[in-house]
Amino acid sequence: MPSPSPSEAVWYRLLPHPFFAQGQYDEVYDIFREVGVKALTNSDMKKPVPCFEMRHDLWGPIGGPRIVMHSAAKELVPDVGAKQPPKETIRTLFPETWIWELVPVGDSGRVTVEQTVPDTITKWAASGFCTSPAGFGLATSTSLTAFQPFFVSLTLPYSVIREEVFPLKATVFNYLSKCIMVHVSLRESAQFTGQPCDGCQYRRCLCGEESETFTWVVTATTLGRVNITVSAEALSTEELCGNEVVTVPERGQIDTVVRTLLVEPEGTEQTISHNALLCPQDGPVEKAVSLELPEVFVDGSAKASVSVLGDLMGRALKNLDRLLAMPFGCGEQNMVLFAPNIYILRYLEITEQLTPEIKSKTITFLESGYQRELNYKHNDGSYSAFGQRDASGNTWLTAFVMKSFGGATRYIFIDPEYITSAKVWLNHQQQEDGCIKSVGKLFDNGMKGGVSDEVMLTAYITAALLELGTNSTDPMVHRSLACLRQASDQINSTYATALLSYTFTLAGDSVMRARLIDRLDKVAIITEQGRHWENAGASGKGSLAVEMTSYVLLALLSGPPLSDFDLGYATSIVHWLTHQQNPHGGFSSTQDTVVALQALTLYATATFSKGGASTVTVTSTGGYKSQFHVDEHNRLLYQEEQLQEVPGVYNIKANGETCAFVQITLQYNIPPPPDFSSFTISANATGVCSSANKTSLTVSVHVRYNGGREETNMVIISIRLLSGFLLDKSSLIQLKADPSVKRVEKEEGHVIIYLDELKKMAPMSYFLVIVEDIPVRNLKPAVVKVYDYYDKSDEAVSEYSSPCAQSDDLNQL
Repeated sequence: MPSPSPSEAVWYRLLPHPFFAQGQYDEVYDIFREVGVKALTNSDMKKPVPCFEMRHDLWGPIGGPRIVMHSAAKELVPDVGAKQPPKETIRTLFPETWIWELVPVGDSGRVTVEQTVPDTITKWAASGFCTSPAGFGLATSTSLTAFQPFFVSLTLPYSVIREEVFPLKATVFNYLSKCIMVHVSLRESAQFTGQPCDGCQYRRCLCGEESETFTWVVTATTLGRVNITVSAEALSTEELCGNEVVTVPERGQIDTVVRTLLVEPEGTEQTISHNALLCPQDGPVEKAVSLELPEVFVDGSAKASVSVLGDLMGRALKNLDRLLAMPFGCGEQNMVLFAPNIYILRYLEITEQLTPEIKSKTITFLESGYQRELNYKHNDGSYSAFGQRDASGNTWLTAFVMKSFGGATRYIFIDPEYITSAKVWLNHQQQEDGCIKSVGKLFDNGMKGGVSDEVMLTAYITAALLELGTNSTDPMVHRSLACLRQASDQINSTYATALLSYTFTLAGDSVMRARLIDRLDKVAIITEQGRHWENAGASGKGSLAVEMTSYVLLALLSGPPLSDFDLGYATSIVHWLTHQQNPHGGFSSTQDTVVALQALTLYATATFSKGGASTVTVTSTGGYKSQFHVDEHNRLLYQEEQLQEVPGVYNIKANGETCAFVQITLQYNIPPPPDFSSFTISANATGVCSSANKTSLTVSVHVRYNGGREETNMVIISIRLLSGFLLDKSSLIQLKADPSVKRVEKEEGHVIIYLDELKKMAPMSYFLVIVEDIPVRNLKPAVVKVYDYYDKSDEAVSEYSSPCAQSDDLNQL
């Protein structure tokens, strides 16, 4: 294998130096075996040779790791003869994984990467590779041990529910050669109560190679992230440990560990956003917001905040990795982490607001989203929600991926073959009349009469091809436009009309565009929030209403101005859309988020102007007052304050020359509601309770769809585990083997199950095994939820409890 060009080599992970010592390996395959890589090739592979000589006095022996490390831990190893004052080590950094980076190597062929070693006492495995047009290189694997001879380690749950009680265990290790006298203490906090267990001592002798565990009984009393701080001190004392005089480490006499515990409220979280786009150019603009709580809610769970941005796209930019408070486990959902980056990058470029930091962040999201989406690719070039687990690709998702990959080529490398093969596959689905047939499952069947209808699917794919830069004279596009013209007079769906208006705008057909927009204007719904569209009989707050309204905005802004539809008309649409935005900058589901952000970036580009400033003043009837200033220098800055008056009435007033986007968000928890019409869900836990061994429980979850459709869209079942319990890996395997289950995700304290659909009145049951890891008393019920991914108003919530009787004796923990 040829040696890569040093100027083009790129290294991943914690990097050892990219050279092997002469004679270190007899076989080139030994190198691959060493780093855990299997190589299959009919090409000659050459052993690596040093590319240049190195100064050993600077770099040490060839083949050794070459990373500069900074760590508090390494300073704690006793240094014989060193006389330094006792030092407390405070350890707070405990990541599960450490480095996964791309590092460019310059013309010198060498690079030094500085990293702070985490505070975890562990052994880190390091590996690296490089690529260039000349070849692919592997570095020998190496390791780094972060260690100190005297330290404390904490055992506690990741999360608990408020008022649950658990044992906090602190294990102290002594790897010194001599005995030490240890005193262990738990720092007091107003956020929890910590009691010593009966008969427990917190001062103990520890001789060499010994460890001891100390326990407190902790009750979580405050919601949120709570810091738990434990210190272990090696005392200077004349007491003996047995017959041995105790010693004190020269360094690291006190080891302090800070760990974070998530304390959650009971019930399920509810979020309400009050949004306002305030443009005071013609005079001060005011808006009143009333924050109201339901009659029944979880005490102490209510919180509210106000945030202000000077740019319409600022909130989405801040939350590009979490636009939706929902899981992202399928091929379509992954694209909501991908496509908006393209629109926002383009907007920031045009408006000259793109900074190196923002560009680096968005490029990273594009690159990772691109790699993830390839997991959902079929061999024929198509894409589907769950990739090879699906029988075939999906026409709609393939078009979505194709146009998004095309838009991303401006910013990252996209293999052009992926775009070409997707277009070829779509071309094979075109029928003689020019319409494109639907292949594969469309998960959002709320679009029936929308894109699941062949005409609307054809409109969507045609728009995707035109966005990709395909000319309207292209044979495939030409035939599909003929299909759409033929069908346009028979269409009676508002969604269909909106989508066609955008498609014909892109095609440059001014006659069809004007006719369709005139038709839409006649059925527009105007409220105090602005102008929007919805299908007859549907709720205006649904995902579909956001999507079709966004298509109208795209149709207005993607072509030449229309005399009866000026920028003021578009502004009334934007006002309604911004009212629907969630706290993360997205909307209610995937497609409405993608299409709405695409439309909003077009509007933001058309209305952008440099200069100007505004002041936003927020006051309340209870005396609260705060001011936020926005101008051209901080228009992308996210400004936020917590609001203390909940419930309460707040007034927002804007003065100045530029628009400000203001959002007041209210969050609270409620007990599981007693009745749901669309879904039914129940759960219970059974098993053998044991005080001697770890309790193992089987959780049974039963769901049924009762709604008005014959089948649902994609369904999500979210199961919270009981505090202190972990999912048994074998039950995870069994869940994945269930033919109705498309995907299972395991998060901290939760299991997420993806279903293709639920048939009407056809009950389904799912089972998982959970095992007690840390005993918790006063154990609260755990919530289970089922909902339609594309219409979260269709949901049901229930809860289950442990069947095991709980002793009031805290010392049994």
